[in-house]
Amino acid sequence: MKDLVYSEKMDSVERFRFNASVVDVFPDMINRSVPGYETMIGFSGIIADRYIQPQTNCYDLGCSLGASSFAIANHVNHFDYSIIAVDNSPEMTERFAKIKQRQITTVPIDIRCMDVMDTDINNASFAVMNFTLQFIAPELRDEIIKKIYAGLNPGGALMLSEKIIFDSEKEQSFIEQNHYAFKKSNGYSELEISQKRSALENVLIAETVSEHLERFKRCGFAEAYKWYQCLNFVSFVAVKK
Repeated sequence: MKDLVYSEKMDSVERFRFNASVVDVFPDMINRSVPGYETMIGFSGIIADRYIQPQTNCYDLGCSLGASSFAIANHVNHFDYSIIAVDNSPEMTERFAKIKQRQITTVPIDIRCMDVMDTDINNASFAVMNFTLQFIAPELRDEIIKKIYAGLNPGGALMLSEKIIFDSEKEQSFIEQNHYAFKKSNGYSELEISQKRSALENVLIAETVSEHLERFKRCGFAEAYKWYQCLNFVSFVAVKK
């Protein structure tokens, strides 16, 4: 379904929420808004295959409609593990469950409607957070990354994808202009772009690449790499030794 959530002029733009209207158009919304999204989702499975061990858990934290979970289930070359998919939006998890009924997967996917901050991470060899941390309050971000680190087995990894900002005002402006052009090229009007930006203000709080890398180190990860970037969207892999 085409994303028309912000296509009509609004007297007052509400804070962005993953409600039913967003869930209905979510695949279209994110593919037209996030350059490189399909590449990052596809690599969720490719990277997971390197780290997921038999008889362990894989966590998809902020799973939305399960794109990362399905990519992992379809790419990992063994079946002796479980995927635990977590999202705090009941509309998302309910729709995910309906999609899952139509999918054939070789591993169990346990869908849980709950806050990732309240999720126990146990016996994990891989965790993925695709565009989730940016919606968590900055003062809580160390806590969730430390929790993931503690729940990972040695040799396990976290894949984290996020929108970022830049220290340089010129670079920030250059990237923002190109991101705006990307959205325009995908059919979004100036009104839609403006209203969605207003809805996301103080809801999606982005950080710099260096802030992410410093957090990984601070929270215990021995290695962390930025493996992908397209404009102001990046993906990292952090490994527990």
